[in-house]
Amino acid sequence: MVDRRSVIVFDDLLKLMVRDGGSDLILKNGGFPAVRVHGLVRYLSDQRIDDAFSEQILSTILTEKFREQFEKDGQVDCAYEIPEVGRFRVNAFRQGGQPAFVLRHIKSNVPEFRDLSLPVDQLKDLAMRKRGLVLATGIAGSGKSTTLASMIEFINRNLNKHVVTIEDPIEFLFEDKLSVVNQREVGLDTPDFATALKHCMRQSPDVIFLGEIRDRETAEAAISAAETGHLVLSTMHTVNAVQTVERILTFYPPHQHALIRLQLSLNLAGVISLRLIRRQDGQGLVPACELLLSTPSVREILNDGRTPELQKVLQEGSYYGTQTFNQSLFQLHEAGNISYEDAIANSDNPDELKLQFRGIQQGSRFDQALSVR
Repeated sequence: MVDRRSVIVFDDLLKLMVRDGGSDLILKNGGFPAVRVHGLVRYLSDQRIDDAFSEQILSTILTEKFREQFEKDGQVDCAYEIPEVGRFRVNAFRQGGQPAFVLRHIKSNVPEFRDLSLPVDQLKDLAMRKRGLVLATGIAGSGKSTTLASMIEFINRNLNKHVVTIEDPIEFLFEDKLSVVNQREVGLDTPDFATALKHCMRQSPDVIFLGEIRDRETAEAAISAAETGHLVLSTMHTVNAVQTVERILTFYPPHQHALIRLQLSLNLAGVISLRLIRRQDGQGLVPACELLLSTPSVREILNDGRTPELQKVLQEGSYYGTQTFNQSLFQLHEAGNISYEDAIANSDNPDELKLQFRGIQQGSRFDQALSVR
């Protein structure tokens, strides 16, 4: 039986994290409770987590089935909810043979594009598409799931669609508005992503949200669903648009690459690559966003396998709404949102960005000299 005193302490840690605007609660047996706030980790208490408290956390957050998976695999993903406080995505794992936990706070209200400081028009256009594959990419905690959730909520509020989500675990909970949203959880409603996608075709979906593309089988199912007339939204742990395309190709043997490049050229609607950067005023984080859209030049490059040329096409494709990380970082700095140092530190090509900043500064001095004359 669960000791309620331990549960109250555990819940209080989560309440404290939510109150302070934290994104993650980090716990490990023998360590001090820590929270991530605005990207930085700090400790919440000077009391170490002991064996008894770790066991109480496991008993509180894991059902019998998830507990069996944790004991077998040494790790498990699930969700935990405290009424009137919030919902949390949980990863329980072992480190050094002892339990550890990371709990991500999932906001109760799905934010809109503008609230997330994302390119509004481009994301609306992607959400309005009838078919195609849209990928949100970035490192863990960069806002991929939140971005795609905002797209689903835009569809839910504005279009008469049937949306099926396949998640591990379910994060944002959607309430049906103009659309019907069915949410399936891996391990609870379906054994795995690939199986769920296979049966999803019989569920009359218009939009499919797939929590993550992790392997060839899942990639094949996602591309196939896009080919057959569905809008497929998913995430990948890649750092930019070029690496995303290359990662998909690595799922397949070389003799299939020509076919996969053709499929991507026909079905890849967009790649939204994200990096969260600390605001210059210290008040939270702001996303830098690289955006690949299905322009004629992008489709040609994908089909021909000239992936390294994508960066230049994105840089020159502002008419279509594409942009590189450097362009996004430059705009964020010019708007006063991020520091020069953070802009450079988060760039894939810092030397190019430095030249871009220097060019503007030189132009400004030149204009000032003309005005004096």
